[in-house]
Amino acid sequence: VVICSIENFDPMGVHTGDSITIAPAMTLSDKEYQLMRDASFACIREIGVETGGSNIQFATCPKTGRMVVIEMNPRVSRSSALASKATGFPIARIAAKLAVGYALDELRNDVTRETPACFEPSIDYVVTKAPRFTFEKFPETDSTLTSTMKSVGEVMSIGRTFRESFQKAMRSLEIGLKGFEAGKLAEIELDQSSLRAGLSRPSAERPLYLHKAFSAGMEVEEVSNHSGIDPWFVEQLRGIHAMEAELRGTSLSSVAVKDLRHAKECGFSDRQLSDFWDVSPNIVRERRIAEGIETTFRLVDTC
Repeated sequence: VVICSIENFDPMGVHTGDSITIAPAMTLSDKEYQLMRDASFACIREIGVETGGSNIQFATCPKTGRMVVIEMNPRVSRSSALASKATGFPIARIAAKLAVGYALDELRNDVTRETPACFEPSIDYVVTKAPRFTFEKFPETDSTLTSTMKSVGEVMSIGRTFRESFQKAMRSLEIGLKGFEAGKLAEIELDQSSLRAGLSRPSAERPLYLHKAFSAGMEVEEVSNHSGIDPWFVEQLRGIHAMEAELRGTSLSSVAVKDLRHAKECGFSDRQLSDFWDVSPNIVRERRIAEGIETTFRLVDTC
């Protein structure tokens, strides 16, 4: 069974551990997904994996549709751990039981307690994994991201949409970001040449350059061409930036309820909104609750 599809935010050339990743895959057509699924089973059978977890990484050319296998791990890996946490499917535990003779249809899903483990998980939320870097502790290290992993940790966030999940991930990194924003680049004037260089170079700061590029008026196609990031992701981030600009043009007293609700659905925190409107986060929270917009908590669900 396929437990989870995970897509890299960055193009080829960046180690998966150093790339922002999103589950489930957001930019694949159903035909591309089914081709990958069939190819995954073919790889596993060819390698000879009878039981246990495996992960197979593919690269696809968006222009020609050409698909190649770039890595196959016949074991449980970091990606397997992410897939387990994202879906609630205990890959290592199920694999251990399969190794001692159980069949998938004999094992029950831990979350539903009803469906057997042979049912493939299907999630109705978006999971974003963002890597954490500490280049400040190693000033002589080249911070350009390559096929050699350089991150020292990672965070995982869950949201109903990619925008919400992405903003949560940026906040969770604990590097001073409140969401998708320019961060330490906010007060720095960058010309078009510097922006293009920042977009083209894979680095921990690339999300900050993406925000600066939108502030400078760059179009989605241009940003995608320079960064190599899929236009769908770029368009989603442009949407966050556009909503930020719209919110900055209002105030807490004048903002419409539907706009406040939409802002929360896009992952804007009370602290971000309070910065836009120059008020206390507690005042934003009080207005939000008064309008019936409250925080909800849900369990990870695999069906």
